[in-house]
Amino acid sequence: MVGKLLPCIGKYKKYAILAPLMMIIEVTMEVLIPIVMANIINEGILKEDLNYCITWGLIMIAMSAFSLFGGAMCGKFTAIAGTGFAKGVRKKLFDKIQDFSFYNVDKYSTASLVTRLTTDVTNTQNAFMTIIRSFVRSPGMFVFATVMAIRINGPMSLIFAVAIPILLFSLVFLFTKAHPRFKEMLTRYDALNSDVQENLTAIRTVKSFVREEYEIEKFNECTENVRQTQFKAEKIMALNSPIMQLCMYGCMLAIYFFGARFMVIDGMKEGDILSFMTYVTQILMSLMMMAFSSIQIVISRASVARIVEVLDEKIDIDDTNADENLIPCDGSIVFDKIKFSYAKNSDNLLFDDLSLKIDSGQTVGIIGGTGSAKSSLVQLIPRLYDVCGGSVSVGGHDVREYKLKNLRDNVAMVLQKNVLFSGTIMENLRWGNENATEEEVVEAAKAAQAHDFIMSFPDGYNTDLGQGGVNVSGGQKQRLCIARALLKNPKIIILDDSTSAVDTATDAKIRSAFREKLSDITTIIIAQRISSIQDADKIIVLDDGKIDGVGTHEELLATNAIYQEVYFSQNKDKEVTA
Repeated sequence: MVGKLLPCIGKYKKYAILAPLMMIIEVTMEVLIPIVMANIINEGILKEDLNYCITWGLIMIAMSAFSLFGGAMCGKFTAIAGTGFAKGVRKKLFDKIQDFSFYNVDKYSTASLVTRLTTDVTNTQNAFMTIIRSFVRSPGMFVFATVMAIRINGPMSLIFAVAIPILLFSLVFLFTKAHPRFKEMLTRYDALNSDVQENLTAIRTVKSFVREEYEIEKFNECTENVRQTQFKAEKIMALNSPIMQLCMYGCMLAIYFFGARFMVIDGMKEGDILSFMTYVTQILMSLMMMAFSSIQIVISRASVARIVEVLDEKIDIDDTNADENLIPCDGSIVFDKIKFSYAKNSDNLLFDDLSLKIDSGQTVGIIGGTGSAKSSLVQLIPRLYDVCGGSVSVGGHDVREYKLKNLRDNVAMVLQKNVLFSGTIMENLRWGNENATEEEVVEAAKAAQAHDFIMSFPDGYNTDLGQGGVNVSGGQKQRLCIARALLKNPKIIILDDSTSAVDTATDAKIRSAFREKLSDITTIIIAQRISSIQDADKIIVLDDGKIDGVGTHEELLATNAIYQEVYFSQNKDKEVTA
């Protein structure tokens, strides 16, 4: 897992190398200072040699300054390397998500992906900073201080031989128990973020139904679940500090006891005892730092696994072997005995041997009940999903022969759920063509019957839409999305129930503009209202993933039972009036 993330350091690699080098300077000075201090006591203070004390005192001050410099520079380089590493991980993760097909996206909740891009990356960053700083300082301090302690008094250093195995065993036990609990905690965070996202997205609905209390109660339940799982994880790790303290104070008591004996019997000097105690403190503190650093590693281990899970996700749709120069020559579409399942399960097919041909430049209407797979069918055209069997062809070539960019640049799709982005109306419309002139934008807006309401705003096309287009109505949002699609100048345009929030008069104007301006473009209209598609060259009736009928409005009205039922249910009031 670590190997997959290390390349994310990128240009910050030199800071990741400089940080531990600076830490070595700090550790070296800290280890040498007790020796200098012991010499000052033994040779200067006890022998009343003032010059010796001043000389070595100044040396100790200089060493302290070097230690301070090393520590400060290490902190700076660690911060630069850590933030750069996090930036690289987020970019790699976000780039991977951008390559996801709809099938890949369906496997993860939005909240889970957001958590991985934020909380999990932060945990990974903290672990990385811990490794290049504390995991250099602590082992280095432990080794050097142990060597110096043995140099002062080898027999008394055997105290550590008892304490260290106890500490290591305790750490391994704690980490083994804590990891699955931290993993569960992150899963609870996913659920919490999902609840918050859903609530904020639907805040107007919540308020209109006066469901604030229900949402608060649901949110409190999510936060309580997070608290409980976090408490279980932290409860295990909380044992780390008491164990460390017990070992540390036990060592100090043992040193006091044996140190007094060595002073009386072996004539151990006061300065040596003081420096030995300093090294003991350094050894035990380094062990404590390794323990606390290991806690961060344990927390991040679950986060790293979740990040790598996304990075290892096999992209469902691949265009590596596609022809870069191949571009659809026209808008003809052929569905040839296609098989399709969202779960790629051949035993539960949504389409089974479905065949259909649409000529270039035709206007085709698709109608059917809820769940009849209307949207699923058209999403196969730009390869938002791939078929499990058979083929879908555009412009005489299988869609899998095209580079995704070449294919999707020539297929404009207005999805069932209209999405606008933060920014101005002009910026949103130019998503269809970032190089479009102002005149082209206005022309597309007029065709989509959006120009008039845009100009009714004080700032016109420079009106800020707010996040998700909250400043426009549902019908206005649909018309802006249609205009955005028109700016692509596609070979095929797909309108997936994209005029459902538009009144019938405006819908008629949009269809009229399409007949005038898009006569050479294949237009597919999915609609619930028959009035929206009755002028189409061909109408397809879908029922449970199967084609129930194909023909013109008049032909289907005469022969197709489903079409007749929909038509008469939508026009019974007119018949009664007549």
